[in-house]
Amino acid sequence: MGQLDGTVAIVTGAGRGIGKAFAKVYAREGARVAVVSRTQSTLDAVVAEIRSEGGEAVGIACDVGVREQVFSAVEQTLSAFGTVDILVNNAQGFGTQSAPRSSTKFMTVEEYPDDEIEYIFRTGAMSTLWGMQAVFPTMKAKGWGKIINFSSTSGILGTTGNTAYNMTKEAVRSLSRTAANEWGQYGINVNIISPTLRTDAFEAWEVDRPEFVKALRENLPMRRLGDPEVDGGPLAVFLASHGSDYITGMTFMLNGGKMMP
Repeated sequence: MGQLDGTVAIVTGAGRGIGKAFAKVYAREGARVAVVSRTQSTLDAVVAEIRSEGGEAVGIACDVGVREQVFSAVEQTLSAFGTVDILVNNAQGFGTQSAPRSSTKFMTVEEYPDDEIEYIFRTGAMSTLWGMQAVFPTMKAKGWGKIINFSSTSGILGTTGNTAYNMTKEAVRSLSRTAANEWGQYGINVNIISPTLRTDAFEAWEVDRPEFVKALRENLPMRRLGDPEVDGGPLAVFLASHGSDYITGMTFMLNGGKMMP
């Protein structure tokens, strides 16, 4: 038996990177998974991978920067599987609505443009809020639910040149703690993962700031970037399972010792 047998999970930004890894691991542990991302072809590929391993999944195309689409993704999950137990708010946009990028770009506080701040915040913090609001009625009625959100050590440390992303990720942490306080009485756990994992976005960041990323890797006690599936999967499963029922509002540093609070 899998640790997540009988559960239903929604994973946003699941077309690649961390989201894809978590979706695959959840399916292996017995969850039925709604794979949510913007690009249908990417979704189809991830769903096909999960099904080839014997898992059960559906792909839902969704721009998390649009509130109505986030709520629709949850409604489609309920229509397909009848319930939702786990929500992973992994999606995050960069750049602007008209000119999206695959990662952040170094800009100082004084030069950061409003349109980039708005888009990064909307696709990160606001989309996380909308996803949480959309699953809340179902989780409250069940008396149990798991929500996993994402922060970053960049926000915690105030990494220079990363204003919009830092603002967004610290807003997600504050939102998560607030919801943990309000929703714990309903059996809903809200926790945060702060990852340092090898992803497409991280690789794009490395192209933009190679010396910074090289120094980051060399200063990690583990001396390597984590793998989303191998290193991130076990924590993702734990936070989605009954084993974490008495843990909420916590930030888990999945970063090879980069930050030890």
